[in-house]
Amino acid sequence: MTSSFEHHTYPGRLSDAERDRALKVLRDGVALGRLSHDTFVRRMELALAARKPDELAVLTADLRRENRWSRAVFGAVGAVSGFTVRLRRAWTVERLPKLLLPPVANPYPLRIGRDPANGLRLSHETVSRVHAELSRQGGTWVLRDLGSTNGTSVNGRRVIGAAVVQDGDQVAFGRMSFRLSAG
Repeated sequence: MTSSFEHHTYPGRLSDAERDRALKVLRDGVALGRLSHDTFVRRMELALAARKPDELAVLTADLRRENRWSRAVFGAVGAVSGFTVRLRRAWTVERLPKLLLPPVANPYPLRIGRDPANGLRLSHETVSRVHAELSRQGGTWVLRDLGSTNGTSVNGRRVIGAAVVQDGDQVAFGRMSFRLSAG
């Protein structure tokens, strides 16, 4: 039996808030590229099994948080960088050649590629023989990549399968870029 004057030398159980803070630091670390996925998973397992606050501190020691000033500077640099990318894209889009959308009454898809049998033949080494297909489905235009080697993209994003497109979108087949136009 212990008297009221004796103190236990081991700390109490970790609180859920302490564990959540450590897990958030680990999630932020992997999101910022400071941890690999495997390291993140292993440290997360260790954090969930930890019994003492110092065990959590060891797991997050190399992931020091940035202070308010450095977060503000990095945020401002990121915003300026994003703005320059959007500005460059806007500047480029206006100078791109137009790709006219087929007439709405045409029920057949427009095949795009290097093969002479395609409806739109693009003679460029980054364009596949049968690269993509543009068709009208239920009132919308759909651009489908047909397993091309160098890919198809819409507004800078690679098309996986198919994507809905519209007048004014920037499309690229390999390294050949166009701006879609209704007329």
